[in-house]
Amino acid sequence: MAIELRNVSLRIGAETHIYETNLSLQPGQFNILLGTTLSGKTSLMRLMAGLEKPTSGELWMNGEAVTGIPVQKRSVAMVYQAFINYPSFSVYDNIASPLKVAGLPKDEIDARVQQFADLLQLTPMLHRLPDELSGGQQQRTALARALVKGADLVLLDEPLANLDYKLREELRDELPKMFADSGATVVYATSEPLEALMLGGYTATLNEGRVVQFGETSSIYRQPDSLEAARVFSDPPINTATIEKRGNSAYLNDSVSWTVPAQLASMPDGRYSIGLRPHHLLPDGEGVKVGGEVQIAEISGSESIMRVNIEGNNWVSEAHGIHSFEFGEHRSFFFDSKRCLYFDSNDKLVETQV
Repeated sequence: MAIELRNVSLRIGAETHIYETNLSLQPGQFNILLGTTLSGKTSLMRLMAGLEKPTSGELWMNGEAVTGIPVQKRSVAMVYQAFINYPSFSVYDNIASPLKVAGLPKDEIDARVQQFADLLQLTPMLHRLPDELSGGQQQRTALARALVKGADLVLLDEPLANLDYKLREELRDELPKMFADSGATVVYATSEPLEALMLGGYTATLNEGRVVQFGETSSIYRQPDSLEAARVFSDPPINTATIEKRGNSAYLNDSVSWTVPAQLASMPDGRYSIGLRPHHLLPDGEGVKVGGEVQIAEISGSESIMRVNIEGNNWVSEAHGIHSFEFGEHRSFFFDSKRCLYFDSNDKLVETQV
């Protein structure tokens, strides 16, 4: 199902939830809405589903305006982070409910319920009631009910957030494959840049109710159009600083400089901004050397995350392995200048490493 938002906005009272937006999603695509809490992901999904009517603009599906058509008359399935199940129905009946409403034969219902129960590891629980399940099992039941429906538009609002790590990893791999040949348009909301990269497809980066950039997921990550898009697509936050370009060199300060890329060498001398992702700033290695005072150091799984003040900039280093740091300690860090993203005075991309 082709979906097109034409100059769509959403205001509730005095608050603007979605600023004027144009977005076109094609059938068979796996589309990701990436942004922090309150960036507008759920509001966009509710507009697509027909649960909210836009304040202005139009929603089109398959070349027809559907702005005023209620959700009950659309081929839509939606799963929220907060799972919703029928409490008096068994897991089987919860999953089967949209198929029964559609009047499918019992044999076909049985087969499709079993297919998605197996996929989501629910087969042993099919005869249980929702309150006999764990939170993760209840979320999987809600997800199976949405998937079994075979809707043309599937909206998934952070559906894996309540699942255990192993199952999340498995489903991140399986979900795009599951819809690859269905012809359905899938919209998946997440606040995690890593999850967006793992799912692939296409991504719309959102910030405060605006679609900042839309395109192929890996391309947006490697070549964000703006510093705003780069910030949305980085967790921990992307490191930024102002540099001075003089000739073929970029200067962070009088003692720290490097040769600029060829694409930037022809630009006028002056001030530019750089963006450097935390996993490209390392406590050991080669490249441009900078020094800073450690403000916070923590271990997250097999990663060491250090927040450090470098030339008045609060930067983050994310390094593999366990690294020992003390608060207030002055340490050296290294980065490959080819990994820097360069932005002009309007925060638009000038050069990036592909």
